[in-house]
Amino acid sequence: MDLDKTPVPQPAPQHYEPGEGCLATAIRIPVRIVVLVLVVPVRLVWDLLAAGARALHRSVLRPAGRGIALACCWLYESVLAPVGWFLGRALFVWPWVALWRYLVVPVARYGFAVPAVWLYENVLAPVGRGIGLLCSWLYETLLTPTGHVLGAVLMFLGKVLFVWPWVALWRYVLVPVVHYGLVVPVVWLYRSVLTPVGHGIAWLLTGIAKGVALTAAGLWAGLVWLLVTLLVTPLRWLHRAVLAPVGREIADAIGVAWRIAGQISRAIGRALKWLAWILVGQPVSWFYRAVCTPVGHVVRDYVWAPARKAAVETGRAVGSALRSAGETVRQVRRDAWRALAGPPRTAEPVKAPLDGARTLGGTTTVPGAVPAPEISLRKQV
Repeated sequence: MDLDKTPVPQPAPQHYEPGEGCLATAIRIPVRIVVLVLVVPVRLVWDLLAAGARALHRSVLRPAGRGIALACCWLYESVLAPVGWFLGRALFVWPWVALWRYLVVPVARYGFAVPAVWLYENVLAPVGRGIGLLCSWLYETLLTPTGHVLGAVLMFLGKVLFVWPWVALWRYVLVPVVHYGLVVPVVWLYRSVLTPVGHGIAWLLTGIAKGVALTAAGLWAGLVWLLVTLLVTPLRWLHRAVLAPVGREIADAIGVAWRIAGQISRAIGRALKWLAWILVGQPVSWFYRAVCTPVGHVVRDYVWAPARKAAVETGRAVGSALRSAGETVRQVRRDAWRALAGPPRTAEPVKAPLDGARTLGGTTTVPGAVPAPEISLRKQV
């Protein structure tokens, strides 16, 4: 033994948080018992509803949804899409196309475009070219020299009457009067009087604002201290010492009760399953094994097998009779044809060559003749 070995500190239990008071320990067991009593019926109802919903979904809703989806797809692809395409074109495309093609285009072409083109080419264009030539001759002959002289005179008179007097008034009267009579006194007043007075007022307002701010800060600090001391601290203690443990225990109790109720629900479900097996499944299984299986074997061995064998033999006999009848019919047809058309011609026997040799220029084979050489025309070419 190692006597100098320091003991390993054991971890605290996970069910209890450090610093729990006697209130949490006192309310834990009663709360869990009450919550368990209240939660078990809810969990049983929940499990029954969940099982019924799963069964309903598997047996009814899923096949019905698939059937409805297939029916909707078929209805859309086979009925609605062709009808909608035809109605859309018939209501929104074909009337406007016909209106444009057979009404708007002919009216616009033969009612406006053709007359306007004819009027432009035969009336307006010649008249415009004549007016343009006349105006060009008048401008070049009369208006250009007279206009230059008249423009120079009018420009001089305009400057004398409307420009030079106002420029002289602005430059020699208004600018000196405004500068020395208004701007200089105003600048002196701003620099010598208004600026010092404004600095003094700003310093005074700054001091007043600092004093008010210090007073408001003190009042706010006192108000905050009173609120924290009289309201926040008791509420924090109440939340930490009473509400948080009670809420935590209630939440833990609900979780534990829900799990225990699930185990109870599963146990009840297994018991009902066992009872259904004992009352229904086991008798049905015994009836199937003890009654239905032997009866099925007897029917298979003594009824179905002989009937199947007799049916097979009957089919084979019928097939053989049909083949014999067909062969007889074919033989009768050949005999009737031979009686009407005569026997068929027999082919002349062809003598087989003895050693594969033949004479030149002949097709018969002569025994003992020297075989002719085989000459290929392709090689000669």
